[in-house]
Amino acid sequence: MEPGLTEARAAVEAASATDTALITATLIRITGDWTLAEDCVQDAFARALVDWPERGVPRNPGAWLTTVAKNRAIDRMRSAATEKRAVRDLAVLAELEVPAAEGFSDPAADDDRLRLIHTCCHPALPLEARVALTLRTVAGLTTAEIARAFLVSEATMSKRLVRARAKIRNAGIPYRVPPPELIHERTGGILAVLYLMFNEGYSATGGDSVGREPLVREAIRLTRLLAALLDGAPQEPEALGLLALMLFHHARRRTRTDAAGDLVTLEHQDRGSWDRAATAEAVALLAAADRIGVARRTGSGSYRVQAAIAACHMTAPDAGSTDYARVALLYEDLARIAPSPVVELNRAVAVAMSQGPAAGLDLIDRLDQARSLEGYYLVPAAKADLLRRLGRRTEASREYQRARDLAPSEAERRYLSRRLAETSAGPAHPFESDQNQRPAAAGKERK
Repeated sequence: MEPGLTEARAAVEAASATDTALITATLIRITGDWTLAEDCVQDAFARALVDWPERGVPRNPGAWLTTVAKNRAIDRMRSAATEKRAVRDLAVLAELEVPAAEGFSDPAADDDRLRLIHTCCHPALPLEARVALTLRTVAGLTTAEIARAFLVSEATMSKRLVRARAKIRNAGIPYRVPPPELIHERTGGILAVLYLMFNEGYSATGGDSVGREPLVREAIRLTRLLAALLDGAPQEPEALGLLALMLFHHARRRTRTDAAGDLVTLEHQDRGSWDRAATAEAVALLAAADRIGVARRTGSGSYRVQAAIAACHMTAPDAGSTDYARVALLYEDLARIAPSPVVELNRAVAVAMSQGPAAGLDLIDRLDQARSLEGYYLVPAAKADLLRRLGRRTEASREYQRARDLAPSEAERRYLSRRLAETSAGPAHPFESDQNQRPAAAGKERK
């Protein structure tokens, strides 16, 4: 491949990760037409794939893409204009024709992306539609990727998205951040969206890499905006808890893989390279959320409990000092607040670490037999590690093979391939699963 083409494609991929949501949100705000906005943004990226290899990558790819998308919208609106729509279209076209600013990303609280999230999360939409639509429009995930995250077929997810867009259009749902007295109606759905967005960035459902850093950063940025918007609201402790949870996980970003891109388990990560500032901020946020919760006499929500679990790992001086008995108890709390098979899997791993591999294996076997997490690769991966610790190498090899076949990313497949090869040589290694440092609902829809 020619160097210019390689550079252009890399630039398009980078812009897709960082700018798609903002450009789409901007066009939706101006035109009020969801489908038109998405189509025009896709047209802009298609144009970039043709122009950038020949003319070079523009100095500001986001502004270039915004201008092309706006021009495409202008062309389509002019060609479809009717006398009945003329007055409205003139106003829309006038705003579309304003050139994109060089620094076109707006970090303010009325950010178009936050406005878009509130529209996607309108209470008139079913929760599953809110989450799916936001992941598609704001996070830029493909329909297939969202379907895998929800454990449904791509066709089913496509129908959900079509129905959600039609509902917004037909019901005249406004494109805005609602007034403070109405924000609470959407907070639960928005937190779920941001959580799943972060999950996809932290543990990608496909591709060569373990995660998607731009998606993680965007989820953190939007959660900060939401937490600021909720200052003093009843849902504020959970928003702070979610932000703390994200920061705890994100603090390990530099140590999760080695120079070759291969996974490094929690036990072997260089704790001295963890982001201390992010960890300290997460500890402070969790403490603030707990203080607010106590003052308001509200129980802990799922995000605050998960943040407390992450804190057990992130504040331990070494892996052997982790209080796994407390982690297991916290997962019991989480199972009562937000029961799910993934939470039970996490609890089983914590039990294995605190009570021994046999106790944890018994719990995982029950999950496996119930088939509640069928197709989720961390079930056989966790079983394999426990079987290996118990010296049951033949069974461990079989589970490593099953986990490798189900793993979503190439990095995880390489890691499991190495473990598979090691089951026939050397003593059983200590339990190394990274499971307890994955967001507890990863890979599973939270309803």
